[in-house]
Amino acid sequence: MTIEETSSEHDECTDIPKDDYNLGLRIGSIFIIMAATLIGVFTPILLHRISPYSKNSIRYWVLTVAKFFGTGVILSVAFVHVMPEATERFESPCITSGHWHDYEGFVGVFALIAVFFVQLIELAAFAHLERTKSSSSSDTTAKEADVEVGVDQHIHTPLDKNINTIVLEIGIVIHSVIIGLTLGFSSSDGFNALLIALVFHQFFEGIALGTRINDMDFRSAIKPLLMGLVFAFTTPVGVAIGIGVNMSINPNSAPSILAQAILDSLAAGILLYNAFISLISSEMTHNLGFRNSSFVNKLTCLMSMYIGAALMSLLGYWA
Repeated sequence: MTIEETSSEHDECTDIPKDDYNLGLRIGSIFIIMAATLIGVFTPILLHRISPYSKNSIRYWVLTVAKFFGTGVILSVAFVHVMPEATERFESPCITSGHWHDYEGFVGVFALIAVFFVQLIELAAFAHLERTKSSSSSDTTAKEADVEVGVDQHIHTPLDKNINTIVLEIGIVIHSVIIGLTLGFSSSDGFNALLIALVFHQFFEGIALGTRINDMDFRSAIKPLLMGLVFAFTTPVGVAIGIGVNMSINPNSAPSILAQAILDSLAAGILLYNAFISLISSEMTHNLGFRNSSFVNKLTCLMSMYIGAALMSLLGYWA
């Protein structure tokens, strides 16, 4: 390696880029993502409030198909966009200290940590809410609920549906902050693709969450409104924090690149957990209504998910 090449690599890793950060677009992305999230989460909620619909209605199935499309988008974002970016960052030549180049599995390790963390949060939430319910309910009601769940190992009681939705929102909020940080902290090369991916992700994840909020069947509009707003503001807050951090440090320094790589890996793990457990498993495998639906309905939902994943994968190729 020549002196000039060594100097060029050194400058690339230590100098703060001034012209390619595009601060205006990054600030605009806060409002773009917020708008997409608000539209996604409140569309099913408002439709349900204006005219409640049954699970056999056309409108319900349209939203369900959109929800599965969003699931495909989420999976592709994790596998095609976020994980490869994390791998590339862990392999960056700017990282010269430590043993980060000696092991190729750091992306998987941090993704696993995120999966276990979200699972522990879900377990703690279920345990807490079930204890609260048992203290205010009769033993007879509890026994009836146990028998009903034991029939086909699927959730039947309104309480369990509420727990599922609350836990889903907790997981979504956590990963939304992390993903927002990732976007605000990301390099200019991958920013546009990640922004487009997150707009789709937030919109369709909002539809998924809004549909689940409807299942909670709140009489008042306050709780659905608050749940929707919490979801809508988490990612923009994460983006704002990421922008602030990125403006104050060198994004090409070793600590910055490591932080981005770890955040990407954590975000991928949370996205995959939510997609496989909270959406695919809950909405398909362990959903009696889905299993008993017609072949055409099941095929439509599956194809919607596959198309969502395929389109986002193509976006990753073109980007």
